[in-house]
Amino acid sequence: MPGNDTIAAISTPPGEGGIGIVRLSGAGALSITSRIFFSPAGRKKEKDLLAVKSRRMLYGFITDPDTGRQVDEVLVSVMRAPNTYTCQDMVEINCHGGANPLAQTMELVLREGARLALPGEFTKRAFLGGRIDLTQAEAVLSVIRARSDAASQAALAQLKGGLGARIKKETGRLARICAHVEASIDFPEEEIEPDEIAGITRGLEEIVRNLGTLSDSYEEGKLLADGIKTAILGKPNVGKSSLLNALLSRERAIVTDIPGTTRDVISEYINLGGHALRIMDTAGIREAMDRPEAEGIKRSLAAMEEADLVLCVLDGSSEPNKEDLGVIQRIKERGKKVILVINKKDLFQGKNNCKMSSAVFPAGWPEVCVSAKTGEGIEELKGAITGAFKPRDGAAEGLLVTSLRHKTALDQARRELGRALEAIGSGLPGEIISLELSEALRQLGSITGEVSNDDILDIIFSEFCIGK
Repeated sequence: MPGNDTIAAISTPPGEGGIGIVRLSGAGALSITSRIFFSPAGRKKEKDLLAVKSRRMLYGFITDPDTGRQVDEVLVSVMRAPNTYTCQDMVEINCHGGANPLAQTMELVLREGARLALPGEFTKRAFLGGRIDLTQAEAVLSVIRARSDAASQAALAQLKGGLGARIKKETGRLARICAHVEASIDFPEEEIEPDEIAGITRGLEEIVRNLGTLSDSYEEGKLLADGIKTAILGKPNVGKSSLLNALLSRERAIVTDIPGTTRDVISEYINLGGHALRIMDTAGIREAMDRPEAEGIKRSLAAMEEADLVLCVLDGSSEPNKEDLGVIQRIKERGKKVILVINKKDLFQGKNNCKMSSAVFPAGWPEVCVSAKTGEGIEELKGAITGAFKPRDGAAEGLLVTSLRHKTALDQARRELGRALEAIGSGLPGEIISLELSEALRQLGSITGEVSNDDILDIIFSEFCIGK
């Protein structure tokens, strides 16, 4: 069970705003707040707060009990265990959203006996209290960090328990098979019949397939969670920085007609069709003219290695040259997902004189003609980008794996089940089969938190902000 000492934290971001919230959770949440809260209704202040029903809000003032000095005008929300976020008594003090009233209120709360909450400790108590499983706890952070509608919806579905329920379903099936095998060990006279062995084998194979489907969703889930890393590559002066500005609809990168203006990777986020894109404008790739340009090109190539998608920009108003072919070859060698962007359409539109022959393009690379200068073709390019990353049907049900921890555990469970199937096929003793099945169960349990250790929990919740 979670600790029941009283923790407190400011749960709203720093800065000025309409409301700032100081949150308390634990056995003393109500009594601590009652000692610093005064309701002007004329009744005894402790009875006002300690007797109030759950899910009620009181108006009053935070007051220093030693001096009687009023700190802030507030609304206090009372939430009683067990039907709260943490499964404990909780209080939220809604202050004015400035640094001073929040700091002074927090100081009084700590002075009266609460302690400062650790990062993620409120959510950790919700997990330890059994209100949510570990996949849901991690989804809280994913909801907070979501950069796009698609990422938000996937995280919200996981927060509702979609992934946890799927894992628990496979865990339950595996547990029943494991119990059957262990029963044959405890009662050797009750031998497992051949048709039962065949049924166990089919069951394990199906579990392996289902876990594989979840594991395979990680790449898509990672794109939703982290954003699609998109590198704009090309030789100097083909309009890469102009393309970045056109996609962002603002002047982010410096644009000149001098080749080599961009010397470093410029990174910005944009939301396209519900997907977050981290777009990286890079230095033009060619033989470097000086050391700074050489470093910029080095970083361009590193961005290409990191990218999920490459926008290969070519100048449609000029013949392809050695530098263009070099860029195309580098991208081709890396096997990246690519969209060819034939830029400067304003210079060849209507003249049927696009000089960038498709003969130099690898087969299968989609092609979009644009003018980064006028904006023509930019919407078509945006559509091509989002079309390259269509979400799976499982995203809506929270069945996308977005955590490397989850994928690692799933893959390890599959390996254990694979060894169990090999043992069955080789006629090895039930003790060996049971050992592999038990380890697979342990791996699946670590995903939902049914099996956990303090080190893993500390790592997970340390990523949260204080107050959540």
